[in-house]
Amino acid sequence: MVRLFLPLALATLAAGTGPIYEIRGHFIPEARASVALAAVANPFVGEVLSDESGHFVFSKISAGTYTITIDIPGQGEAHATVEVGPGTADSAGRIALTLRFQASDFEPESARRSTVSVPELAIADKALREYAQARSDLAKPDAEAARLHLERAVEIAPRFTAAWNELGTLAYKERHPERAEECFRAALEAEPDAFEPLVNLGGVLIQLGKYDEAIDRNVHAVLARPNDALANSQLGLTYFYLGSYDLARKHLEAARRLDPSHFSQPQLILAEIDLREGHKRAAADELQDFLDHHPDYPQAAKVREKIAEWRQ
Repeated sequence: MVRLFLPLALATLAAGTGPIYEIRGHFIPEARASVALAAVANPFVGEVLSDESGHFVFSKISAGTYTITIDIPGQGEAHATVEVGPGTADSAGRIALTLRFQASDFEPESARRSTVSVPELAIADKALREYAQARSDLAKPDAEAARLHLERAVEIAPRFTAAWNELGTLAYKERHPERAEECFRAALEAEPDAFEPLVNLGGVLIQLGKYDEAIDRNVHAVLARPNDALANSQLGLTYFYLGSYDLARKHLEAARRLDPSHFSQPQLILAEIDLREGHKRAAADELQDFLDHHPDYPQAAKVREKIAEWRQ
């Protein structure tokens, strides 16, 4: 299932027109797996199969921030962030990517949802076909066509959790958080234990300023998946907005440790906490760590100026 992106309005590079790139990836432990690439700032979702040694390729990829999901049968699912752009590619536009995972990075199949969960096995074939077509449309990407197919899917099967979650993700990426909230709530009403709409709703509630409920949803997400970078980052952000800086730092640092390039950019909030506590050099270090992992950040020059200023 799709996880929500951009819990903050802090996108680095939005995928779009311009130069195209190729990702040549390799993950460890090596295995044959399903590999999904999802853009942070637009609806694109691509899927390929790796070979038995964990190698995979995505071609014709626009510059931007993406999440990669590695799904190894019998082992589980792990996530990582990749930056695509001139700062991470060679002169031919190729990005060599090696992902090293620990056993604890994989969410076991027994503890997570698959794309179609057990309650969804009873969903009509027609709804499943609409959902499959929507996923195909997202690979083009054709968000409008995908939305129509997803709306038909939930009209046919009102308790189709995966389809509701996809609709919510589309709405959020298109800057319609209220509609996204409705969709994620519908997904959770259909399946209260589903993780993806839970963590996605937690992100939407932050944007909408509903921090009291956001803290509850994001705490539950971290309890469900302690090693999930997005859940930790969103919980840290919620604590930040509530003024609990120690707790915010704890979970933001966890998110950074789990995925140093994570699209939620925890280093920026950690730098803000350092500034509010009067630690300019520590803030500068956080910003430098951020640029190390996001070399194509549009405001990199201004960030470097701040780093130099705060280190004086």
